[in-house]
Amino acid sequence: MSRARTRSERRAILVLESPWALDDSDSNRSSVRPFVEGMAKMEPDVDVFSANFYDKNSFRLALECLCKVRFDNAIIYVAAHGYPGTIGGVKITDAMVMIGEAAKKHGITGLMLGSCFVGGDTVKLEVFIEGTGLRWAAGYSSSCNWLEGTLVDCNIMAKMLHLHSELLSEKDEMIEQLATATALFVEDYEIGEDLNDETVLLRDSLEFVIQPSGSGKRAKRVTDEVFALNTLEEEEQE
Repeated sequence: MSRARTRSERRAILVLESPWALDDSDSNRSSVRPFVEGMAKMEPDVDVFSANFYDKNSFRLALECLCKVRFDNAIIYVAAHGYPGTIGGVKITDAMVMIGEAAKKHGITGLMLGSCFVGGDTVKLEVFIEGTGLRWAAGYSSSCNWLEGTLVDCNIMAKMLHLHSELLSEKDEMIEQLATATALFVEDYEIGEDLNDETVLLRDSLEFVIQPSGSGKRAKRVTDEVFALNTLEEEEQE
């Protein structure tokens, strides 16, 4: 169980979203913002800021627009269509460089990649969050159903916002919180498909990388530990 955080902490979710066009009549109608804002209303001291992006330059401008103050615990939520190596038409390497720089200056601790496929390269995620203020990142290695993925994303962000700076230095605490966030969902739910149009289960798509604060601690993929903890708790309850 996580220790209580202080009420004085400034927490936020910074939503960078690219228009979805989920169907032919979707004129910038579909958005993750109502879901994020609804979740944040459960926590009155969590602010939600959002901006749209369309390419690399607008991504930079959107990020700059959202990063005007320093937070104690903020999460960047990039919500866009994705493909291996790109998110919303922006190369993931370019996006990660910009996010890493912002994290150093503005107290951004988490990154939720709400996009198909871009979370699959966990080695790249490990490399790009090293040396930044980011303490965790999550994403999907397959395609991801829009509504179901948004709900998973929101629950992960809600749980991780409860970790104050002290707990973000503790690997076990971070893994436990991620496990709690995913325990609400059935691990063998068919969340999407791979590049060969084969069905992919939630536990085989969702990926986690953490980098606890503290000297000598490195970024590391912890997906197996997260889902193993959920499995252990289920077995203990039977």
